Amino acid sequence: MNLSPNSDKKKCELTSTDKPEKIMKPVEFHPFLPDFHSNLYSIYQRLRSEDPVHKSFVGDTWVLTSYKDVKAIITDSRFGTFDIPKQIQDKHQYSQKKGKELNTLAYLSSKWLFYMNPPDHTRLRGLVNKALSSVKFDHVRSYIQVIVDELLDKVRHTGFIDIIADLAMPLPVMVIAKVLGIPPEDQELLHQWSNTLSRILDQPVSLEEYEKMNQAIMQFKAYLNELIIERIRKPQEDLITTLIGVGEQGKNLTEDEVLTTCILLFITGEETTVNSIGNGMLALLYHPEQMEKLKREPQIIPSAIEELLRYDSPVQITARQALETVEIGGQIIPSGEKILVCLGSANRDPEKFSAPDSLDLTRQDNHHLAFGDGIHHCLGARLARMQIQIAINTLVQQLPNLTLDTDKIEWRKNIALRGLTSLPVSFSL
Repeated sequence: MNLSPNSDKKKCELTSTDKPEKIMKPVEFHPFLPDFHSNLYSIYQRLRSEDPVHKSFVGDTWVLTSYKDVKAIITDSRFGTFDIPKQIQDKHQYSQKKGKELNTLAYLSSKWLFYMNPPDHTRLRGLVNKALSSVKFDHVRSYIQVIVDELLDKVRHTGFIDIIADLAMPLPVMVIAKVLGIPPEDQELLHQWSNTLSRILDQPVSLEEYEKMNQAIMQFKAYLNELIIERIRKPQEDLITTLIGVGEQGKNLTEDEVLTTCILLFITGEETTVNSIGNGMLALLYHPEQMEKLKREPQIIPSAIEELLRYDSPVQITARQALETVEIGGQIIPSGEKILVCLGSANRDPEKFSAPDSLDLTRQDNHHLAFGDGIHHCLGARLARMQIQIAINTLVQQLPNLTLDTDKIEWRKNIALRGLTSLPVSFSL
């Protein structure tokens, strides 16, 4: 066939109706973008598919999103916790110039289990676990039910509840205080301090915020020191007394370890429980057929809560640091580099979970990572699960026709933690 000189050129030219294919930009982990929270799981999906061991320009960190890699790192002794207390100590010099200090925060946070590595972590975790094993959880369960019923009674006549403000936030404060032995009249004060300190779990944190945390932890320490002295003088049937007396092979907790463990239980217990109740109820409101199933079959609540934890995890990201040079997914991660392991992404990995974006309250073999894994598995997971089960099941069973009362869901501006600012819901009187 003979072609004219311009025929090839014409063939290559686009007509007015032709549209070039849309070229997608390379996937990036950018948690400070406005739509990060609303598009979180689609971002995870792209990362898992295109770049599961991703080097992010944000903080020059690695971001891992597959279940296989996340579980490997949080259970591998070649990776330690990221040393936030050292970072705080490094910032102390800047704070000093303003006549303030961060030493108390740096020192006491270094005693928190999730910032410790073996062998110190092994000793402390063993003693704390021994103390927690003495808690009478059957009595605690009954107490939780009483609190939930009382909180719902306050709004039952209104036909409206903000699940975060009216239930999820006050519940863990009251429960943890009861377990530790904190007098009811002091609970709000400790809640304020722990709420300030909880910002340490979600980086980055400004110098001003660290200074506020340092003030809060100093007040927390002064309060608990007095309470510990009182318990030494006059023991009670509470966890503080147990922590003071716990021992193993001649090893006991120091006074600082007792008070830092109490602070840690407040901070982590509040965050995980509040977020789990809120995220879980939102998921049920978006899936009314699943809510109706739970209402008809309350006995499925244990598996239902595990599925809600997997589906929208309260802790999305945790940080680790390579203690030696390691190869992961074909990438070399040098010793000392920071790694963000995305628990929320791992819990939606189709390589691990069938139909991971579907909510199935009867899902079996649900080995999610919402509470972590390995030596840093959440210390208060059992207590958190108990509160989440009772709160959600009671809401579903006692308040008829729960309906989301807003068309705008607002997420807290966190990165590592995922939780709602509010969850307004109406119900039938």
